[in-house]
Order: sequence, then structure tokens, then C-alpha cells
Amino acid sequence: MMKGIYLEKLKEEYREQFILDNQYAFKYGAITELKENELDIDGEIISRETINSSIDDVDCDTYRIMDNDKCVGGIIVKINKETKRNALEILYINPNCHNKGYGQKAWKLIEKIYPETNVWETCTPYFERRNIHFYVNRLKFHIVEYYNSKNPDPNMPDDYKESNEFDGMFKFEKVMREVK
Repeated sequence: MMKGIYLEKLKEEYREQFILDNQYAFKYGAITELKENELDIDGEIISRETINSSIDDVDCDTYRIMDNDKCVGGIIVKINKETKRNALEILYINPNCHNKGYGQKAWKLIEKIYPETNVWETCTPYFERRNIHFYVNRLKFHIVEYYNSKNPDPNMPDDYKESNEFDGMFKFEKVMREVK
């Protein structure tokens, strides 16, 4: 029986693969966008600690993006039930599955699962042109801020701000309903 595209809550048995697939997708994106001399290709773009922290956050929901029982990506959203200002923490699609509409279809499912959301927000590195295109042109997010050494993300840990690893992140928002 064909199920099509759907989201499946992450089960512990798939956690390690979720982390590895996520790291691979982010690294693939960085290598594709940056020249090798701008990137330590032996390192990770997104750390295991960052992914685990999001998975373990009690306010986060983690899903595998499925196509007929085949995992094609993953998504983690952080839900604030009080403010209804929610965050897309992580979204990745396996690079072998790019350009097939999986990201857009998964996002539409997220919007259906969380219809009470007032605003969605997310960030992506300055060099991820593919992501910027996806958020702005496909999902209709708007760029609202550019974080860099002169304007650091106030939510970023101090040790990361001081390291200047990625000196440039775009912050995006998608207003679902105006709050009066």
C-alpha cells in the first residue's frame, strides 16, 4: 500500500542514523557551496551535540521525512505553546533526494500539524544559497536579520560567538497570523 510523503516521529532505534544523515546533508551543502580552502572538510558542519540537544529538548518534536517507508530526510521543530512563536531547528533532505519536492511537502505537513503557530522562525548560514532560495521562494519566509560579528545572534552561546566559526547567518520568519 502506497503511503506517499509523511512524517514519522523519531524512534530511538533510528536516532543514530538520523544524526549521521543530518551531518552528511549539512556537510554536502557546505562542500557544494564553499571552496575547499574555506572549509575544514574533515570537520562537521553541524555537531552531534547540536543535533542531540535539539532531539532531547522537551519543547522539540523530531520527525523523519518518509516517502513510502523510505527515509528521505528529517525535521526538528521547537514549539512554544505560550507565545505560539515556533522555530524550525533543523530540516535536512538526503542529497540523493534533492529537487523532488520533499522539503516543501514536509513543511506543508508541519504547518498542518501545528496550525496554532503565529510565527515560524529559522536560521541558515550565509553561504547556503540553496537554503535561502528554499525558505524565501518556496516556503515564503522573509529574511528579518543578518547575524555576524557586528550583530551576533543573542541566543548563540558566548563561546560560539567568540569563535567566529560561521560569521554570517540569516534569520527568517514566516508570519502565519498577526497577533494583536
